[in-house]
Amino acid sequence: MYLEIARIVATDPDRVAIEFADGATFTYGALDAEVARYANGLRDAGLQPGDRVAVQVQKSVASLFVYLACLRAGLVYLPLNTAYRSTELDYFLRDAEPGLILVEPEHQAAMNELSSATIGANVMTLDEGDKEGFAQRVAAAGSQYQTVPSNTEDLAVIIYTSGTTGRSKGAMVTHGNLVSNARALTQVWQFSKNDVLLHALPIFHVHGLFVATHCALTSGARLLWHNRFDPAHVVRHIVRATVFMGVPTYYTRLLGEPGLTREACRNMRLFVSGSAPLLAETHRDFEQRTAHRILERYGMSEAGMITSNPYDGERRAGTVGFPLPGVEVRVVDESDQPLPVGEKGAIQVKGNNVFSGYWRMPEKTREEFTGDGWFRTGDIGAFDANGYLSILGRAKDLIITGGYNVYPKEIELVLDEMPEVLESAVIGLPHADFGEAVTAVVVAREGVQSDEAAIIDALKSRLAGYKVPKRVHFVEALPRNAMGKVQKNVLRDCFA
Repeated sequence: MYLEIARIVATDPDRVAIEFADGATFTYGALDAEVARYANGLRDAGLQPGDRVAVQVQKSVASLFVYLACLRAGLVYLPLNTAYRSTELDYFLRDAEPGLILVEPEHQAAMNELSSATIGANVMTLDEGDKEGFAQRVAAAGSQYQTVPSNTEDLAVIIYTSGTTGRSKGAMVTHGNLVSNARALTQVWQFSKNDVLLHALPIFHVHGLFVATHCALTSGARLLWHNRFDPAHVVRHIVRATVFMGVPTYYTRLLGEPGLTREACRNMRLFVSGSAPLLAETHRDFEQRTAHRILERYGMSEAGMITSNPYDGERRAGTVGFPLPGVEVRVVDESDQPLPVGEKGAIQVKGNNVFSGYWRMPEKTREEFTGDGWFRTGDIGAFDANGYLSILGRAKDLIITGGYNVYPKEIELVLDEMPEVLESAVIGLPHADFGEAVTAVVVAREGVQSDEAAIIDALKSRLAGYKVPKRVHFVEALPRNAMGKVQKNVLRDCFA
């Protein structure tokens, strides 16, 4: 994958690759030299091609360089959400067995304890003030590095997705997956070296790490780098950009900024939204304010980007557009037979963008692919007569809140361990800002005092913040069908 960026370095090393709010920049040549230092630092840490590098740090340009260095050195990048807690991290470390773990200084002691109890991997920080940190190793490293050649099937990244059984799955993303998706997106969205992408997304998941970064750096464009999303800050700097990518929550918050005007967006050519459904109302309000119609697309960790509304043509609210070049999408019945236009069914996808399988889960991998090689996304959808795909639901009760995926079973397992909880069900309810709000419905144990605030506080110490329910409702019994399965549709209707 790194060779896609190296082409720009070879032809135009003085072109600006990254620009910061204060005006400081990295050219493509300087970026290449810095990535070489990071790659040398990783090699000097004893890592060999194929080894995993786990990274749980706040967004920074240093963390971007670590990712690019892993691609260049043939290492496997393992991004971890900064919100993950020790229970979650313990599983990831045992499963992936990284050779190096990079963390924030304040979390180094806790991560050292976890690592010592599991895999014994070296734990370091990216803090420049840490004399024993990875940044010091990088500073002493050389700026030349012979890129390790990677084949299309070689593993590049492992991204953990929540599991419906409570066990997370590591999606194995290859160099070929990354390259095919980057080429399709830059073609469809008409990226060029003249673009400036305002990058305010986190880089521990597909949207910020792959989609935004790859589109810019493989086309010779410039990244206008923001370490976090601040709506007021984005509005002040949007005049310097031509492209912006965000989750629906970003767009609702931008609409709350009076400075978001047509004049502020005069240099923009493209706003992209994904990771969760965008309300038609947000589409409409944003177009009225800015004269730009947001382009909505569809993707997932296991397949990168799958479909997109057209760059030239009608961008239909409530749809995710057409399959990308080189990507096949079908809607099927329970027997995996394609359904006619307009009929709702399971969405399946095939192409070079589709991951190679789940890390150390061969049986799960076989389950998720059909006999003829189609990946079962778990989403329900339908094509209309003009070929636009709509996502109508999720077969596995996935909740998407603020652009993050949450599987109810993972939270239910933690809830059901609480002494005051007899049983629980977790559902997603409509939320104006987050798209969906994680909501718990609980049956309390008889004779045990139970309190909504206490349950939420207890969950905060065990789960990432975005997984913690916004509300906890108490009921005498959970509604069930004749087979004993909890009827979550009834609960959603009840508490909507």
